[in-house]
Amino acid sequence: MSEFQPTIKNVLTRETFQNAKVIAGSNGLERQVKWTHILETNKFDSLINGGELILTTGAGLQLDSQTEQTHIKKLIERNAVGICIEIGTHVNKISSEIIQLANNHDFPIIIFEKVVKFVDITQDLHSLIVNQHHLELNQLNLLSKRLNELSLSPNGILKILQELHANFQQSTLFITVDTKSYYYPPEVKDMDEVIRSYFMDFREQNMQQSFFSLNGESFALFPVKGLGQIWGYLCLQVKDCLLNEFFYTVMDCAALAIAQIMLRNRTIEERKQNLEDELVRNLLHGKHYNLNELQTVIPSLPTNLYYRVVLIQTNYPEIKLIEKDWEEIKLQRSMMFKSLFKQHGLFPAVSIGKNEIAIISFYAMEEDLVKDRSKLSQVITTIMEIKETNILDGSQCTFGVSKVYQDIALIAKGYEEARDVFHLQESKKVQTFFYENIGVYRLLLLLQENGQLESYIQDYLGTLLNYDQEMKSDLFTTLEIYLDCSGSKKEAAERLFIVRQTLYHRLVKIEQLIGQDFMEPMNRLALETAIKAYYLVKDTPATVTVTNH
Repeated sequence: MSEFQPTIKNVLTRETFQNAKVIAGSNGLERQVKWTHILETNKFDSLINGGELILTTGAGLQLDSQTEQTHIKKLIERNAVGICIEIGTHVNKISSEIIQLANNHDFPIIIFEKVVKFVDITQDLHSLIVNQHHLELNQLNLLSKRLNELSLSPNGILKILQELHANFQQSTLFITVDTKSYYYPPEVKDMDEVIRSYFMDFREQNMQQSFFSLNGESFALFPVKGLGQIWGYLCLQVKDCLLNEFFYTVMDCAALAIAQIMLRNRTIEERKQNLEDELVRNLLHGKHYNLNELQTVIPSLPTNLYYRVVLIQTNYPEIKLIEKDWEEIKLQRSMMFKSLFKQHGLFPAVSIGKNEIAIISFYAMEEDLVKDRSKLSQVITTIMEIKETNILDGSQCTFGVSKVYQDIALIAKGYEEARDVFHLQESKKVQTFFYENIGVYRLLLLLQENGQLESYIQDYLGTLLNYDQEMKSDLFTTLEIYLDCSGSKKEAAERLFIVRQTLYHRLVKIEQLIGQDFMEPMNRLALETAIKAYYLVKDTPATVTVTNH
C-alpha cells in the first residue's frame, strides 16, 4: 500500500495547513478526502457528491446566523468529509451548538485563524489526490497480476490470503459453505469458528457483500461466486481507514482469483466423482473393475481395512432436471457425504443417483463392533437432520447397511444386504439400519431367494388362508394377534375389538384347521415365522398364491 493516504489526518500535516486547528469532530480524522471544494453559497445540494473537504470563508453559508446548523447538517447529509473555515473575514466564532453537532457526527471542523490562499490548498491537495489515484491504479494492476499468479500456484487460496494480509496488515479468512476454511495468520483460527457460527444461520439467504461486528472487531464479507452459486466468503478484519475504492477493488480481485481456483477444483472433482461413481457401480453389481482405479478410491490403510455398504434411498418424487443442474446437485451431494463420513473416521467411496445413493464405507476395524455401528448411526442421524433445498431432505430418506466385510469381491453381496434392509424399513417390518440386526428376516430372505418361502407359508398357514378366502373370515388376523399377545385371551379380544366368547369360537376353528397343539413352543415359533414370511412375500411383486389341497 502507498505510504500517503489522503485522509484528513494526513492532510493536516501539509505545509498549507500549518496554521490550521481542529475544533470539532476529531474522531473523524481518518475520513478519506476524495477532493476539495471551495464553497461560498448555501445552495449546494447539486454541488456536493460526497467525499469532499469543504473550504470556506463562511460568506454564503451564514455560519454565524440562526441558520448555521442547517447548513452543517446538509453537508453531513451530503457525505462531505469535513469543513475548513477561515476565521476573521466573515465568521468570527464557531458556536458551541455547531461544535456539538459536529462532534456527534464525527464531522471534523478545521479553522484557519490567519488568512490562507484556498487556491494553494486546492492545488496542493488535488495534485496529491491525482498522483495517489495513478499510484493506486498501478498498485492495483500489479496486485491483480500477483493474485492471478497465486491462483495458479499450489495451495493458492492460502497464498492469496497471505498477500491480502501483507497489503492490509489485517487478519484474512476464506470460509467455505462446507466445513473447510482457510485463514492467515494461523492464530486467527478461533476467529474462524466464531465467524462461521455467526453467518451459518444466514446460509440459505446467500449473504451478499456486507460488514458486521463480532466481539468488538469489524469485518468485511465478500461472497465468492461461481456457476451462479456462492461457494464461500472472503472475510477481512477492517478499520475505517481501509474502506475506500482501492480496498473494494482489491477484495473483488481476490474473490475472483479464489473463484477461479474453486472452479478448477470443481472441474477436477467432477471428473474424479464420475470415475468413482462408475467404479462403485461396477463393484456393487459384481462387474469387472480396474485395479489402478480401485487404488485411487480405497485408502491405503493396513490389512485391517474393512467396509460396509450403505444405501440411502431419497424417496423423492421423480426428479426432472436438466443435465447441468443435476451434475451440480450430484457433486454437492457427493462432497457433503464424503465430508460427513470422514468426520467420523470413515473413508467413503460414493455413487450418487437421483433416487439411490450407494456408499462403500471403509474403516479400520475396531475390536468392538458396537463402536462401529455407533459411528454409522451418528452419520445416519446427521443425514436425517439435513434440510438442504434442492440437494437433500434427510427426513425423507430410507437407509440400509450391510454386514462388515473385508473381501472386495463381496461388495455385491453387501449391496444386496443393504437393499434388503431398506426394503424391510420401507414396509415397516424392522426399525434397524443394520443387516445383522434384522433377526429372523435373514433366514426368510434366504428362503425367498431360493424359492422356498411360499412353500413354507403354505405348509403352516395354507389351510387357514384358504378358509379365510372361502368364508370371508379373519382367522389369520385372529391367530396373529393371539400369538402377539402370548396367548392372553383377554388382551387379544381387546385388540381385536370382539367379546371373549367370539374369540373362543374363533380359536376352536383355528385348532380344527391347524391343530390343537399350535401353541406348543416349536409350533408357535414356526407359525410366528410363517406369519412374518407371509407379510414379506405379500409386500413384494410376487404375492402368496393360496392353493386348495
